[in-house]
Amino acid sequence: MGQELGLLRELGFEDAYPPRRTQGVREGADDRSGRLHAATEGVREEAGDRSVRLQAVAVEAQSCTACRLCEQRNTVVFGDGDANADLMFVGEGPGYNEDRQGLPFVGRAGQLLNRIIRAIDLRREDVYITNVVKCRPPNNRDPQPDETAACRSFLDRQVELIEPRVVVALGRVAAQQLLQTRDSLGRLRGRWHEVGGVPVRVTYHPAFLLRDPSYKRAAWEDMQLVRDRLLDTAEDG
Repeated sequence: MGQELGLLRELGFEDAYPPRRTQGVREGADDRSGRLHAATEGVREEAGDRSVRLQAVAVEAQSCTACRLCEQRNTVVFGDGDANADLMFVGEGPGYNEDRQGLPFVGRAGQLLNRIIRAIDLRREDVYITNVVKCRPPNNRDPQPDETAACRSFLDRQVELIEPRVVVALGRVAAQQLLQTRDSLGRLRGRWHEVGGVPVRVTYHPAFLLRDPSYKRAAWEDMQLVRDRLLDTAEDG
């Protein structure tokens, strides 16, 4: 618990408090977050085949010219992480640093996301991280509807192949595109959604949390629920 509170304060929670337990969680389960990491260590059946198929989709994406975003990209940022992950994060699109390194969430927002992942007792390499579009929009503008539509098949196949237990949508654009809705972020937060049979939780984008740290408490509440959902599904087998 002390280590977890230290991580929370590192995230910027000066008034960090112990994680709440959601209704129905058994008493005496304070060590459950420690078991979450152990649960993700087990390799599911056909994990190797899943990784190979995911890599084939990534190769296909590298040569994609389905929308205008291909015209100015340096590289396609397909995704990063464990093809066998229980937890998947979806952002809106690559930024400047991501476009040059070919990896999602590698700038300051990525550093904050890494700390958030650590705060729920996971490592970046335990999860899978991607975006709704795989090429950087000019000047980091929001992706346009035709651009997200052109990339949608790649995202759908990532979810289908990885088979995560939970997906976290990071920010308004990711949430709206993933869930195919125009509802505001405020309306989408605070409840579970579903995409292809996979539970989806909406929270704030790390870049937004850097601009307005007052929302970090709400983001942490979202991530507690994500962690507890993962724990519950792991115990259910």
